[in-house]
Amino acid sequence: MGIGDKFDAAKDKVTGKVNEAVGDATDDRSREMKGKAQQVEGEAKDKLADAKAHLNEDANRATDDTEGGGLR
Repeated sequence: MGIGDKFDAAKDKVTGKVNEAVGDATDDRSREMKGKAQQVEGEAKDKLADAKAHLNEDANRATDDTEGGGLR
């Protein structure tokens, strides 16, 4: 989780862009569509990483017992 997930998502997005561009330039529709799919996968991974981070932050905040805070 965290930075590794973000890098993986970015890699998929960049690889997808390259595949889409190469597919478009060479008139290879299959590669172009594969690139678009990789970009969508990267976006999904990015959203999932954000959701995990927010859930982790919420969990940490809910169990913070500094100064007698306890659960909120």
